[in-house]
Amino acid sequence: MELTERLLKTMNKGFWEAKLVPVGLGFIVFFIDQLVKSYVTASMQLGQSIPVIKDYFYITYVLNPGAAFGLFANQRIMFIIVAVALCAGLVYFRRQLAKESLMMKYGVSLLASGAVGNLFDRLQNGLVVDFFDFRVWPVFNIADVAICVGAALIIIDIFVRRNENDTDLQG
Repeated sequence: MELTERLLKTMNKGFWEAKLVPVGLGFIVFFIDQLVKSYVTASMQLGQSIPVIKDYFYITYVLNPGAAFGLFANQRIMFIIVAVALCAGLVYFRRQLAKESLMMKYGVSLLASGAVGNLFDRLQNGLVVDFFDFRVWPVFNIADVAICVGAALIIIDIFVRRNENDTDLQG
């Protein structure tokens, strides 16, 4: 049996679901985020707004000195430290994370990919490129969406497991 066949046999479906897919998702989200930001910065002028659905949704090129949705403006060093600490924490707790639910793994993967996507921007030019503009909310980007969805998945997972543990204790 060839080496690749043996490797594939040992890498069962659980391995792919539990380890590679969440990590792959993180890399894909990071790559798409950076690709779209590169396209926006190369093809638009700062402040330019292109209607996608007039009066509702625009692609607007802005540079954000803050966190998701413009919060905590001009705290660049703090955001860099938080993103680096998050990545260091993931490396440190990787074995514990491997034992968590798929929802937790996907949540952490999305949160981390979003944090790294915005960290990459901050390290490049000190500001984050934002472009999704719904006119009723601050302009944001794919990394911001990943951070919010990831945080939501983590919170949902924590509450679901807490409720399961409460039910187990009562029953």
